[in-house]
Amino acid sequence: MDGYEFNQIPPHEGGRNLVYTCVKEGAAAKILRISFLPDRSREDFLAEVEYVRYLFQHRGSVSNVISSRKGNLVEEITYNHHTFFVCLFEKARGKLLVENHYQYREGAPLTEYFYNCGKELGKLHQLSKGYEPVRPRYSFYDKFNAVYIAKWIPDSLSQLKDKLVELLTILDGLDRNKETFGMIHFDYGDGNYSIDFDNGQITVYDFDDSCFGWYIYDLATVWTRGVGWTQFEPDAAKRKTFMDDYFETVLAGYRSETKIDDYMLDKLPFFIRVCLMENVVDAFEVMQNAGEESTCDEELSYLIKCLEDDIPYKGFFHEIYSCEKPFAYEERTI
Repeated sequence: MDGYEFNQIPPHEGGRNLVYTCVKEGAAAKILRISFLPDRSREDFLAEVEYVRYLFQHRGSVSNVISSRKGNLVEEITYNHHTFFVCLFEKARGKLLVENHYQYREGAPLTEYFYNCGKELGKLHQLSKGYEPVRPRYSFYDKFNAVYIAKWIPDSLSQLKDKLVELLTILDGLDRNKETFGMIHFDYGDGNYSIDFDNGQITVYDFDDSCFGWYIYDLATVWTRGVGWTQFEPDAAKRKTFMDDYFETVLAGYRSETKIDDYMLDKLPFFIRVCLMENVVDAFEVMQNAGEESTCDEELSYLIKCLEDDIPYKGFFHEIYSCEKPFAYEERTI
């Protein structure tokens, strides 16, 4: 990396890595990731980047991991009795949608983006159906179980705990064959892929949370993140029409690369609730790991209310939703 200029990418709340862009005249830009928390092992990192390498070698549109001079995908560095794990990736072509002020490429309809979003996810899932890991990657159930819920959710939220355990019980009874269950991104959204605004090509990265899970979970994530396109529309019926059209386009792109049975698509509302569960548990985990007192702000209170009262589709078509204060509910004390 001699001669490269390093610039840190601003971290987000709850982030577990330091990430830098590496630029050098006449050379392709790279991304350096330094992981410093003791929450993952060397085997965890190797399982992640071996999956990324597999996707790249099979023409998945991902940022490839770069081997070190020693030929390693992960380098381990110990300094002052502290261990750091370092990985280097190719920088994806294009830029984030937010960096383009959420304006899609000139002359192309937004539906092209929705279609491509589904298409790239479908390609990743199709490749995952043939993936045989060298090192085992953890499964959804290795993390999300009753013990994990009890650890992070305060006892004062007993109704929420009961609802989350209920979700886990239903999940435990779902089919896990190779067409429904495999390696998923687990955080697929416009913050984790870049778009080449010359041709619309999407390149996916940040597989730090990737695990074995249901493919429909990634699609449910795409649905929940699509609400931002129409969140200020005051008419619930119009929001519903937009979301139906949006997801139909995403699904058309997805099905151009892989198949998904209707019986799994029927579980989309359920998996949207599973996405909310992940959001809520993660929020409490971040607070407690940071040594902060557990509190429920308006956004977290909103998600909890949806889960406790079984309000479907993130409350987006329910009277709880306000287009003036999207996804906000009165704060509650714990």
